[in-house]
Amino acid sequence: MMTTSMSRRPLLLLSTALITALLAACSTPGTRVVLLPQADGKPSAVVVRAKDGEEVLSKPYQRATAAVGASGAPVVDQADAAKVQAENKPLFDMRPPLPQRYTVFFEVGGTTLTPASQQIMAEALAAALARSGGDIVVTGHTDTKGSGESNDQLSRRRAQEVVQLFVEQRFPANRVEAVGRGERDLAVPTADEVDEPRNRRVTIEVR
Repeated sequence: MMTTSMSRRPLLLLSTALITALLAACSTPGTRVVLLPQADGKPSAVVVRAKDGEEVLSKPYQRATAAVGASGAPVVDQADAAKVQAENKPLFDMRPPLPQRYTVFFEVGGTTLTPASQQIMAEALAAALARSGGDIVVTGHTDTKGSGESNDQLSRRRAQEVVQLFVEQRFPANRVEAVGRGERDLAVPTADEVDEPRNRRVTIEVR
């Protein structure tokens, strides 16, 4: 949660997740805050404080204005989304692209990608290389065949196998994070000791 107090400053548009903070000229000295929608669509909120009160913005493009010399809490209204974006287009254009997610699958019991997943790996690599300064989170998973401990190890090996494929294509190793989740977080819930190809996977988040 963020707060802002009355001051002489430009127009300020905020997302509580700090995804975007945009500045533009404001004709009225004071503080103006516009809540931007979250990139993932999740709800968000921000508290805007002035000298004599505060208001909570909780809907996308709600706006709070606290003019210099005014008393009471900030005045809240609804900004026009298209107008906000048009007036601040260069700053909206500077926002990083949304994360891209890919899933690759493995042959039973090992770290060999299925043939169809080879093409998916190529797409994920191209997306990663296209992002300046981007990074990757790789998460390994298994089905429920075998013990929990062995599946934890297998999921980590699968994640590391995918990391190695990125590194071999000269993606910086220090920008790839690998974790193993074993048979937790099944894509398709099953009983124990079930061979389910859709659970033998690695998810790749390029961000």
